Amino acid sequence: MSLGKLYGVGLGPGDPELMTVKAARLISEASVIAYHSARHGRSIARSVAEPYLREGQIEEKLVYPVTTETTDHPGGYEGAIADFYELSAKRLAEHLDAGRDVVLLCEGDPFFYGSYMYMHERLSGRFEAIVVPGVTSVSAASSVLGRPLVQRDEVLTVLPGTLPAPELARRLADTDAAAVLKLGRTFGSVREAFAEAGKLDDAVFVERATWGQQRIEPLADVDPASVPYFSLALLPSPAYASRQSPAPAPAPAASGGEVVVVGLGPAGPEWLTPEAAAELAEVEHIVGYGPYVARVPQKAGQQRHASGNRVEADRAREALSLAAAGARVAVVSSGDPGVFAMASAVLEQVAAGHGTGVKVRIVPGVTAAQAAASRVGAPLGHDYCVLSLSDRLKPWEIIEKRLDAAGAADLVLALYNPASRTRTTQLSDARDVLLRHRAPATPVVVARDVGGPEEDIRITTLGDLDPSTVDMRCLLIVGSSRTRAEAGVVWTPRSY
Repeated sequence: MSLGKLYGVGLGPGDPELMTVKAARLISEASVIAYHSARHGRSIARSVAEPYLREGQIEEKLVYPVTTETTDHPGGYEGAIADFYELSAKRLAEHLDAGRDVVLLCEGDPFFYGSYMYMHERLSGRFEAIVVPGVTSVSAASSVLGRPLVQRDEVLTVLPGTLPAPELARRLADTDAAAVLKLGRTFGSVREAFAEAGKLDDAVFVERATWGQQRIEPLADVDPASVPYFSLALLPSPAYASRQSPAPAPAPAASGGEVVVVGLGPAGPEWLTPEAAAELAEVEHIVGYGPYVARVPQKAGQQRHASGNRVEADRAREALSLAAAGARVAVVSSGDPGVFAMASAVLEQVAAGHGTGVKVRIVPGVTAAQAAASRVGAPLGHDYCVLSLSDRLKPWEIIEKRLDAAGAADLVLALYNPASRTRTTQLSDARDVLLRHRAPATPVVVARDVGGPEEDIRITTLGDLDPSTVDMRCLLIVGSSRTRAEAGVVWTPRSY
């Protein structure tokens, strides 16, 4: 006997007429129709599919043991749900083993926060599993609102309302348009996040889009007690909204604003200085490389401008342009902004004529070299040299001459940017240059992701250093002839 097939069928947002032709056909042909429901027994999925059901089909009602209430399951809510999915998978597998095709109904799209995915991961290895996509609630909300989600180069972010409010606020501030799902009990924190991101007035609440009882209101006006799970918060295309609004009156000429270039330290908030934190809380705009912007706590109304890793000049010009219009702008850097970071990039653009009248200040931060040194002792306890091995902005010949000079001068070296996916030979070459002047037993500290979740500190020697174990997230400290390493502690004596 051949095995049955499992179909995860997306039903769309609620209107039966928005179901795909394929979904309707499979529902009418299937031997078994499965659907989830709460303990009250009513299933939204079944009600949407009902026009396409036929007599004689076997119905498998998969009743959740808990939804929002508490449980006495020894594993708590997660344990109860995991057991439920295992039991549900066994029930469906019995039909599939018997050669019966099973259609599992799913609101919206099966792989877009859909309940079907939990059956798919348990059964697709044993049975043929076919997913039929459906119109998502996000698309439905946009259509009933009559406004596009995104246009041209705008970015749409989809977020679950179960994220902590600060995280939601950060992500909302970093995007052009957004949809936040899973409201219900999370609505209060979601609205707080929109307010913190400065986007509450632009957000819309959409409940049961395309259903007969759909509701559309400004998010700021919604009573939290009236919010069901089947609703979402939508932040539509800002470009479309700007074209629909009357043009604002010309603003008076602004006096020059200010750019403050802020060092965030090498990792989390514990590395941020009080001075830097105070500056970040006062500015109107945050500009920087995306992962660094993400580390800045969100402030209500503050706008964030994240960009890629190799557009330092563009970032600097954007910050200076914002400040020239009268804004207070922070450009953020990891570590210290004056060490291979954004301080020089901003000042270079000022020298090129950008940001006339803009004041630029630099706020220091803990450097990666200082952080790495602190993890092992005091390898920078005497004279040392800081050098980048990146040849993106300077030729390797210059780097090699400086390495040779620092080696001859017997300086400890802190090596930034030692390797990347496209720079795989520089560290090996640098080691060979330094071995002209240093013994193979010279201590070397390889510090990766200092202060981060993947922190790894290794102490090796110049002779044993393996360049293949080093990547862009590493910083190296190469000792001088006097540097000592004993019992996991590395230090350079103050006397020579």
